[in-house]
Amino acid sequence: MPAADRGDMQEKGILNHMADQEQPPQPGRGNRAGKVPEAEKKLHEAVCVLLVELCERFTFFGIVCNMILFCTAKLGYCSYQAAMVNMCFVGTSTLTPVLLGRLAEHRVGRIKLVCVCMFLHFLGTALLPVVSFPFEDVYIDRRHVLLTLPKREQKILFYFALLTASLGIGGIRAIVCPLGAYSLEGCAPKELLSFFNWFHWLVNLNSAVVFVSISYIQQSVARNLGFLIPFVSGLMAMITIHMVRGEMIYKPKTDSSLLTTFGVIFSALRTCSVRYGYLSTATSSWLDHAKENHGGHYSETQVEGTKSLARLFPLFTFQILYRMCVMQIPSGYYLQTMNSNLHFSGFFLPVAAMNVISIVPLLILVPILECINSWLFSSKDTGHSPTVYIVVGHLSAALSVMVAGFSEIHRKHFPQMEQTLSKEVLLVSSMPCFHLAPQYILLGVAEALVTPSCSLLSFWLVPERMRGISMHFLALFNGAGCFMGALFVQTAHAGTQGNWFPHLLHEGKLERFFFFLASLMMVNTLGFWSIAHRYNNLHEDCTNEFRGSLPGEKLLKHEKAIKHYNAVLESSPILSPVEKT
Repeated sequence: MPAADRGDMQEKGILNHMADQEQPPQPGRGNRAGKVPEAEKKLHEAVCVLLVELCERFTFFGIVCNMILFCTAKLGYCSYQAAMVNMCFVGTSTLTPVLLGRLAEHRVGRIKLVCVCMFLHFLGTALLPVVSFPFEDVYIDRRHVLLTLPKREQKILFYFALLTASLGIGGIRAIVCPLGAYSLEGCAPKELLSFFNWFHWLVNLNSAVVFVSISYIQQSVARNLGFLIPFVSGLMAMITIHMVRGEMIYKPKTDSSLLTTFGVIFSALRTCSVRYGYLSTATSSWLDHAKENHGGHYSETQVEGTKSLARLFPLFTFQILYRMCVMQIPSGYYLQTMNSNLHFSGFFLPVAAMNVISIVPLLILVPILECINSWLFSSKDTGHSPTVYIVVGHLSAALSVMVAGFSEIHRKHFPQMEQTLSKEVLLVSSMPCFHLAPQYILLGVAEALVTPSCSLLSFWLVPERMRGISMHFLALFNGAGCFMGALFVQTAHAGTQGNWFPHLLHEGKLERFFFFLASLMMVNTLGFWSIAHRYNNLHEDCTNEFRGSLPGEKLLKHEKAIKHYNAVLESSPILSPVEKT
């Protein structure tokens, strides 16, 4: 279709849309009766999506909260191995929504795939209790019978259960609970930041309930049978999906895809490498080489969308090391808490309950940040950007890991004592676990500042058709941060012969691991601060550069400018008739 025809069609669409808006509502009962069911349907849909989201997160946090304790006490893993398993599971659950979302659009179909993912989710959460069930406590005819499952088969079954559960989690997140299901089109930056703040507030409130309840059940009341609770939560999510299957399955727009974005990048790189040294065409960006008029295979619309997304790659890259710091909560911080005194006023605290301390700052800061954002976004002349939140959050994460290093030195100064965890007697420090609270609080502050702000920038600073792809790239880099954290633990353990990440903390130097990670995070913070100015003005980036970069939108602007210029010439009393012609 020629560009002029496209421009005429877009202009007619805009005029028709304005004409529809100018028509007054018809009085009568039919209009009112049509609007109310639609509003009720939207509300019912949003509530169901939110319930499924909370049930899925309940399942996810229930699996993660005591995985290190289960791996060390029941599977016989070393501390660094258990930490790596936990981080890899979190990373896999972060990446699977991206991969399954792509599979749902082009291969299997959304309805079929969501049924498969529900089955995988059910299978994984059902197998976890089988792995953790105490088979050695079976009595037949008043005789104690040992029905122990061999360690090798137990580990294979455990990994298979984690894989199927992560695939089920990814399918539910990608198909049933994507970000587009919340109807965020047309929202301003202030409303988007408010949505992301309260969304993460609800998710962390749910995780706080999980860490307190499930961790206590798994550790104290029912021990290994605590993995039945994720199974029940997953069953609740599947029942909710089945009840409202027709209404809550969101169908996103298929204007662009992840493979198209990668194809634009690889096509530009290939064209640049071929033409290097032979031809030099003047282009504003290296991605322009993927355009058809420069020898590539992609349209100008696809390349311009990829260019807007490429501007966010530095932002995504600096989140990898930050995510490695956040992954210390279910790994390094958890091991510190597990090797500290968990007794408090005659009550034995669950290890994972310390994670609630990192959630409390987020629950408190979100209402405060809402007031600050209302004041900052109130001025229309200045475009406020949340990059300052990201810089402060990165600094808080670096300080948290540094404080963890000093806490580890402080913990070793206390005498050792015996403590029973999951029927295993461990030699731990007599330091109360609440001495570790500052590092949890600082990392909780970092999460309250960084996560909603990164989501806002990733969602707003790209054209509407690229927003889903942008959020997928953010998930890809977050998942890469989880796997990089596991690789960093493995490298630190192997490179220092187990000294920096030891199995028994009192025999190694875990504080050196924390200090090295904190120094890397400080460099990462300075690096992001040096490029933060690229994302400072939300209003300018959104209205001028990105929204006006497409060919059709440029044509409409040029046509409007020509019409305005002709109107000025016709109404001008200064120009003579000769000059007008």
